[in-house]
Amino acid sequence: MKSKIYHFTALLLAMAVMLGAISVPGSAQVSLSGVSGSSDEAADSAVPVALPKDLTPETIRQLVSTLSDQQVRQLLLERLDAVAAQEGASGAQGPGTLEFLGSSLLGVVGLVEDAVFGIPQILSRLHEAGTQYVDERGGSGLLKVTAYFAVAIVIGLLAENVVTRLASKWRRQIEDMQAPDGLLQTLEVLGKRLLLELGGLLVFFAVTRAVIELLAPVNDRPLLPLLMTNLIVMPRLSIAITRFLFAPTRPDLRLVTTDDWTAKFIFRQQLGIILLIGLANVIIGFQELQGIPFTDSALGFWLLLISILWLCYTLYRARHGLSSIVLGGDDEATMLERGVALAYPWFAIVSVLLTWLVVEMILAAGRFDLIDDGQGYYTVGILLFAPVFDTMVRGLVKHLVPPMRGEGALAEAAYRSTKRSYVRIGRALLATFIVVAIANVWHIDYSNLATAGLGVRIAANMFEILFIVAAGYLVWEVVTLWINRKLADEQTAAGLDLEAEEPGGGEGGGVGGTRLSTVLPLVKIAAQVSIITITVLIALGNMGIDITPLLAGAGIVGLAIGFGAQTLVRDIVSGLFFLFDDAFRVGEYLEIDGTVGTVERISIRSLQLRHHQGPVHTIPYGEIPKVTNNSRDWVIVKLKFTVPFDTDVNKVKKLFKQIGKDIMEAPYAEDIIQTFKSQGVYDVNDVGIIVRGKFMAKPGKQWMIRKDVYARVQKIFAENGIEFARREVRVKMPEAEESQDNAGASGAAAAAQAAIQEQVEQEMVEAGAKPA
Repeated sequence: MKSKIYHFTALLLAMAVMLGAISVPGSAQVSLSGVSGSSDEAADSAVPVALPKDLTPETIRQLVSTLSDQQVRQLLLERLDAVAAQEGASGAQGPGTLEFLGSSLLGVVGLVEDAVFGIPQILSRLHEAGTQYVDERGGSGLLKVTAYFAVAIVIGLLAENVVTRLASKWRRQIEDMQAPDGLLQTLEVLGKRLLLELGGLLVFFAVTRAVIELLAPVNDRPLLPLLMTNLIVMPRLSIAITRFLFAPTRPDLRLVTTDDWTAKFIFRQQLGIILLIGLANVIIGFQELQGIPFTDSALGFWLLLISILWLCYTLYRARHGLSSIVLGGDDEATMLERGVALAYPWFAIVSVLLTWLVVEMILAAGRFDLIDDGQGYYTVGILLFAPVFDTMVRGLVKHLVPPMRGEGALAEAAYRSTKRSYVRIGRALLATFIVVAIANVWHIDYSNLATAGLGVRIAANMFEILFIVAAGYLVWEVVTLWINRKLADEQTAAGLDLEAEEPGGGEGGGVGGTRLSTVLPLVKIAAQVSIITITVLIALGNMGIDITPLLAGAGIVGLAIGFGAQTLVRDIVSGLFFLFDDAFRVGEYLEIDGTVGTVERISIRSLQLRHHQGPVHTIPYGEIPKVTNNSRDWVIVKLKFTVPFDTDVNKVKKLFKQIGKDIMEAPYAEDIIQTFKSQGVYDVNDVGIIVRGKFMAKPGKQWMIRKDVYARVQKIFAENGIEFARREVRVKMPEAEESQDNAGASGAAAAAQAAIQEQVEQEMVEAGAKPA
């Protein structure tokens, strides 16, 4: 019987220990209160039971053997009550979002009321802290502390002066530098000046701190570093950083694009704000060292509020200069970039106010641990320095972007597009960096978000979705950048000119692009659609949505579209085969079933031909029976000239040969494949001898060469006394009496009119047209 009771008691104790370990881990001691029973059991139950740290079967048996039945029952009841209380707390629904925001804002209102009513106590709290400090140390003690601090500052400044003297070469180089050549030299000069200032400040801080540790009493050591850090080190650090970025006295070294007034104004105002914040930290820290928590004094609230309002005032006064910083002096900025630049100062003001409100809401909730590292200051600093980071991105792009390849308007447009793509990629990375930096400032642990509550899990999903969208956007920009650069290279190599008013010199048949330049726009569209689709599917899957039905539904919809739009499918398939066969390219001059024009645009289902007179013809691929390409590889132009019957044909042949030599020295000589030469007598008619010449040129270049050849032939014929043959009408008039002169003139006019009409009809017959 005792054995059964022992095992039963051990089982109950094990359950209690397990429940206690699950519900309240880390509790090492439990107090037991007595219940009804024997006096010995009541006495035993009043004794606290120390649970061993390592709960093993052996330690449990050993513990059970030393406990009474009353102690075991009491331990089990307490563990069960603890488990029930924890389950009730976890099962209770927390406040909703609106309720939480409402309570937080009410808490902020309460803080403001406390600060207003606590204004009369500010001086009394300061007097209390000062009196307590003087009472503890006495008048002589206060003088000694002041002397220690002064000696430490003097020794630190002397050590800093020694370091700066060792770097006198750098100082002279910085002072003598005038109008640095380029960004790299500017960064070199500013970097050396910043290193000098930071190095001297570091030596000052280290030496001063060492002297304080050696001389100052133990109870004063926390106060003196507090004074030095907030009133000396931090202001000097802000001065060094601001001088590096804004160079208020050296416009030639200024990294950001702004005017002198804005640079000097921001430099002065930020120094004042830093000093005010440092003074607030010193006063609050001094009161805490004297045992007065900062929540008992309204001074901290008002100093922080004054610094926030001062910062907002600075942003408002310098709004035009801040907009110019964001714009970066970019004359090619888009309307969106200009709008963002104008809106940034107001965004900064709102961000500062919202950060202050969040900090006050945290203080109202009593979570001082969330802001004990100055998270609010860091957040505001990161948001305010975003334009400076953007300036750094643009500066890096100017040096990282590849140089312009080729010449002309097309190459310049491609270069500008490449720069904008690099800037957008840099800004996307910068935005990701800012989000991650702010999350780290507030100690947001991404690995623990998934196991947190519902609201935190939703926030975690939003973070992940933002990262997915950012990654998709980066892939979009990189792919688009590569395709655009490749397309620009192909078009530049093909000799396309964006400034040409009429492709082909007004006659059609402009320069055709390469096969790759024809296919790349379609590849770009397909790649962009694929990136968007994949990004959306991954984001939906991250939100917990099963994307398998979506994929199946997309397949079914695609099949239904395929059956219902057979003509569309025929056009797309025909277009793919035309592209595979390399039947035409952008810029080539085609003839399709009587329709002529230059290929201006190729889409998935059709192409557009622009006639040299302006009209645009859109032809679906499925309706193309035959394609005649007049711009592939080369063109031959044959020119005919009619000379009188008595012309020396051999002389004409020599003149044509001379023209062929001359045009090979013209600016367009590289566009000639075979120079102009004579083909001899082509035909003889009733007017004269028809001689012909020809040349071979690159497609689209023949019209300019033809015009020049016509002009040269006319000039050289005139110089050598050769005239062009032309049709003549001769009318023979019979002799008549003077009284019949009028009738003879009328008859001559009628005869001339009939001859002209006969000549016109003959020319129309030769041209293949039907006379009217």
